[in-house]
Amino acid sequence: MPMKLQGSCRCGTVRFTLDSHTPVPYQLCYCSICRKTTGGGGFAINIMGVADSLEVTGQDAIAVYRAEIEQDDGSVEISSGERSFCSTCGSALWLYDENWPDLIHPLAAVIDTPLPKALEKVHLMLDFKPEWVDASIGPKDQTFARYPEQSIEEWHRSRGLWID
Repeated sequence: MPMKLQGSCRCGTVRFTLDSHTPVPYQLCYCSICRKTTGGGGFAINIMGVADSLEVTGQDAIAVYRAEIEQDDGSVEISSGERSFCSTCGSALWLYDENWPDLIHPLAAVIDTPLPKALEKVHLMLDFKPEWVDASIGPKDQTFARYPEQSIEEWHRSRGLWID
């Protein structure tokens, strides 16, 4: 049975629950979108949940941001990712992307349920890490200039961390 996660924004206006087979917060994303929409130490940590299990109270306070992404060739496209946040306190809550309609990616920082500790981490999008950020890379950690090939599900399964 998947783990039931509870989360909330800082002011408590938005509260939510969802099921997760992959609750270990192991991916640190250094892209400018994650860094600038979530604050923190120069990275964001998303986990993954089952989209149709998401239940929300305070829905009226949720706003959505879709980032502009500059491509390597200089062109700009609008992200398919919808970043939901509380319009009252500004807390970033989760990412939903129509390309993966079965999934929702809450930020680990807004999950109130105790999460398992990651014994190893994946540092991704390091091409976009600013100079002031010191990536604390552990001996078992993996690093990627952009995205790793291994999915969140594959990472959890390969380490025996998938929750049925």
